[in-house]
Amino acid sequence: MIVISYIAIYLVAINLAGFTAFGIDKSKARRNKWRIPEATLFLFAIFGGSIGCLIGMQTFRHKTQKSTFYIGIPVILGIQLLVIAYLIFLSPFSFRIL
Repeated sequence: MIVISYIAIYLVAINLAGFTAFGIDKSKARRNKWRIPEATLFLFAIFGGSIGCLIGMQTFRHKTQKSTFYIGIPVILGIQLLVIAYLIFLSPFSFRIL
């Protein structure tokens, strides 16, 4: 298995985890139960799950009124996309995708 496959598997897993975390936190919020800390939700996004977190926010309508989330998660996604673009197009290293 090549490195790209491992990266793809990791990204799918972290995005699913971020999406699921938003769903679980919304469910717990409705029942006044113990909640997932906001820092943990941001960590999912920072470690590559920003798309899953963003979709989870919209799907579960959770944390959409908090500016730290409706601004922060898209900013994290934008930074990640810029880093990926840099690595692909401007980096002095060559990356073989296939």
